[in-house]
Amino acid sequence: MGEVYRPSDDSLLLLRNMKGRVSGHVLDMGTGSGILAVAAALEQDVTRVTASDINPEAIKATEKKAIDARVQGRIDYIVGDLFDTHTGRRYDWILFNPPYLPSEAGADESSWAGGRTGAEVILRFLNEAPGYLSSEGSIILIVSSLTVLLLRKIEKIYYVEVLEELPLFFEKLTCLLLRPL
Repeated sequence: MGEVYRPSDDSLLLLRNMKGRVSGHVLDMGTGSGILAVAAALEQDVTRVTASDINPEAIKATEKKAIDARVQGRIDYIVGDLFDTHTGRRYDWILFNPPYLPSEAGADESSWAGGRTGAEVILRFLNEAPGYLSSEGSIILIVSSLTVLLLRKIEKIYYVEVLEELPLFFEKLTCLLLRPL
């Protein structure tokens, strides 16, 4: 399945913008190392966290990190591809640091490759996510300037607020707050 995604600038950007904002039941979609799931479990207003990833090794890493932080009893773990294994669940917040880079033939890694344009995984997620949000639910999502993603497409489904932009030498990362229209 590949290596567990290690926290980087994108993870830290999402972490900064979720702290003090999330509450209720939080889903950390594509949990990777579990840094966001554990941080959410430590938030005062969070009642439950679900950590989900397609990579079983990511779930193991998240479980270990939760034990180290003494929050393992506040986190549920799901192995699956996006919402495939979330039937009947609703979340107040969904955190998603998706694979957003365009695929490179033969060198793809599910932790970073988001499809031919980099947006395929994100668009699938955005189309499915409203069915898993509570009535007041919101999403915090990271996108990259390297991803061929038209904001106009997102704005047809969601109210979009830019929380923070992080210019790097090779791309600009943007942290978005999304609420279904």
